[in-house]
Amino acid sequence: MNTIFSKLWLDYRPLDPSFTGRVAIRCPSRVDRLGAAVSELITALSAMLPAAELTFGADSAAMIFELDIADFLSEEEYTVSSDERGAAILGGTEKGLLYGVFAYLREIRSAGSFVRMSRRVRPAVGLRMLDHWDNADGSIERGYSGRSFFFEYGRLIVNERTEHYARLLSSCGINAAVINNVNVRGDAVRLISEEYYSELARLSAVFARWGISLYISIDFSAPISVGGMKTADPLDTSVSYWWQDKVRELYRAVPSLGGFLVKADSEGQPGPYAYGRDHADGANMLARALKPYNGKVIWRAFVYNCSQDWRDSRTDRACAGYRTFAPLDGHFDGNVILQVKNGPMDFQVREPVHPLFGAMKHTSLAAEFQLAQEYTGQQLHVCCLIPMIRDILGFRTYNGSSADTVLDVISAAAAVANTGDDTCWTGSELAAANLYGFGRLCFEPQLSAEDILDEWISLTFGSDEQVRETLLYILLGSHKTYEDYTAPLGLGWLCKPGHHYGPDPWGYEFDRWGTYNHADRDAVGIDRSSNGTGYAELYNYPLCRDYSSPETCPDELLLFFCRTRYDHVLHSGKTVIQHIYDSHFDGCEQAEEYARLWDSLEGRIDNRIFENGRRRFAEQLRSAREWRDVINAFFHRLSGIEDEKGRRLY
Repeated sequence: MNTIFSKLWLDYRPLDPSFTGRVAIRCPSRVDRLGAAVSELITALSAMLPAAELTFGADSAAMIFELDIADFLSEEEYTVSSDERGAAILGGTEKGLLYGVFAYLREIRSAGSFVRMSRRVRPAVGLRMLDHWDNADGSIERGYSGRSFFFEYGRLIVNERTEHYARLLSSCGINAAVINNVNVRGDAVRLISEEYYSELARLSAVFARWGISLYISIDFSAPISVGGMKTADPLDTSVSYWWQDKVRELYRAVPSLGGFLVKADSEGQPGPYAYGRDHADGANMLARALKPYNGKVIWRAFVYNCSQDWRDSRTDRACAGYRTFAPLDGHFDGNVILQVKNGPMDFQVREPVHPLFGAMKHTSLAAEFQLAQEYTGQQLHVCCLIPMIRDILGFRTYNGSSADTVLDVISAAAAVANTGDDTCWTGSELAAANLYGFGRLCFEPQLSAEDILDEWISLTFGSDEQVRETLLYILLGSHKTYEDYTAPLGLGWLCKPGHHYGPDPWGYEFDRWGTYNHADRDAVGIDRSSNGTGYAELYNYPLCRDYSSPETCPDELLLFFCRTRYDHVLHSGKTVIQHIYDSHFDGCEQAEEYARLWDSLEGRIDNRIFENGRRRFAEQLRSAREWRDVINAFFHRLSGIEDEKGRRLY
């Protein structure tokens, strides 16, 4: 395991090295002087004012920082009032106080001086979670940043790196983490066995200190795999009793455990369908076992037939989640949260927002994103997801309520983590912007993507204006660039099967996963109108109308919803085939520009960061050229239509 790690955006730098006065921290007895809020303020002030005398409760001081708990604030809410002489920070609890400290430190570090501010903030999303796909052997599924720092050779690790990671998550507003892979049954079996209890308790305590709840993924069939029973039927009373006993045992050892994340009846994982039960039956059985301890069940809605026949033009993987869960709206217990992927397929670079967000009016929902860039360059390509996530949170569902955006209808947000034991945590320093931005967006979604990225750049790289302008330009345009040179117009699954890196337009076309584009010599795309698979009909009006016709469907989603001729004219005025050609050339040119711009930062940023970025931009450019040439050649040979601009299409 790599024991050297970057501080990322928590690298406190001196603000006034010449200040030699007394700095006082004042807090009443109800504030924990050994807690994270006070310790973080001490850590920061010691670095920012290295020559100052730091004291507690001094009668007179040049700068005074007052921390307190306020009953009129909710648990995670805070207020900050400050000027050049110090700050008063209040929180509804120690957790809110900690968020207030981080907010204040973020502000003065971005400004480069002690500033005047007055702010009261409560997080917009209640549960803000990272889902780690870490395995007990230390590997990480879809991990592009090294190995796990939670697990090593079957052991659960709690060390200095764990503590710093908890600080990083807390500083950007994340308040929950699942540490083990939801896709691996064996690890889920082991983690609820007694051999892990003491380390789970240690990890949970570290997390709790920083306002983070520990969750674990479990095996739905644990009564069989762990308990030796013959059934895991959720309506069997002996199964319910087994789970009640297991949960009681777990909470006795790990009293601050947040709850369970569950993947059931999906991609080979066991679930309630094996017993003729539905997903509400399965989730509610677990929820009732957890309820006495205020635990939650996060139940993934990623359920579909993963053994489809490519010749079956009516079965549509996109419909599966809706048709499975929409009829169960209102059937889930209050401590069940249904975790819904942001789109109906699987984290493609462009998908429509999942229709379940507009259908589940009586169920607690979580929106699930993927920071690990499985389909968006695997952290070798720069692809900032913050503008996309912000757009999804602001997407109108038209569910009949006056507050009908995705943000309005969710109580939680989760993201597949992009961290590992790499020195800079995320493989590429630029990929860390996705982790930071996800937490900040869930806390304060009114912030623009530019606001958040500007903040992250100043905290991570300092105040160099050329660095700021260059990185902002690259990050804000990077998702569109990646989309352009890979899969425009809502096309998906043009990547190589299995590892999902690099182009292969035939790779998934005849596969069992329901990942088709049906490209032939005349047309491309899937008819998802009422005349096709019916998927567009799952949306509320007017979305169902708009998505059902090439004339009204947004260009960027056209080939997801509509089977369309290559000579169809888009709203942009281009034909479909010309857009495919142009976007791939344009995206490749942007990748070239990003590499040039990064080179211009040599000497302005840390050399290790610069060289790491240079290697990654070189690989991005190589891959972008491959994507351009493979996809353009594929559609040119299928359609027989030449590029209007006379460029070589191989």
